[in-house]
Amino acid sequence: MKANHGTFSVVRMASVFSVSPSGFYAWKQACTQPSSRKIKRQHPDERIKLAFDNSKQRDGARRIKVELEEQGNKHDVKTTADSMRRQNLVAKAAPKFKVTTDSKHNLPIAPNVLEQNFTASMPNQK
Repeated sequence: MKANHGTFSVVRMASVFSVSPSGFYAWKQACTQPSSRKIKRQHPDERIKLAFDNSKQRDGARRIKVELEEQGNKHDVKTTADSMRRQNLVAKAAPKFKVTTDSKHNLPIAPNVLEQNFTASMPNQK
């Protein structure tokens, strides 16, 4: 309807598509102006995004909620989670701990040549 608005009358297009003309005009106006809900959510969304970035994108909704409460901003966990979901903010998972030392082996152990004596009278002795 929006594309043919100048060619055909809105009343005729509305009857063909079985919608009301006032619904078309309301939809057209809603597309140009942000809703009151969107305007109301904008400020908390900015604070949540800032807290998420300050945590190096590691904190989830619960930790961000606690951080915002410490700053004096009261938000519910579900509200914080919804805001993060709307903004596609996903916390990074902590890297898994990988053991790199195998102490239980049967290989020969290098001898302790220095025996904790690190003093040298000249370079290249130790």
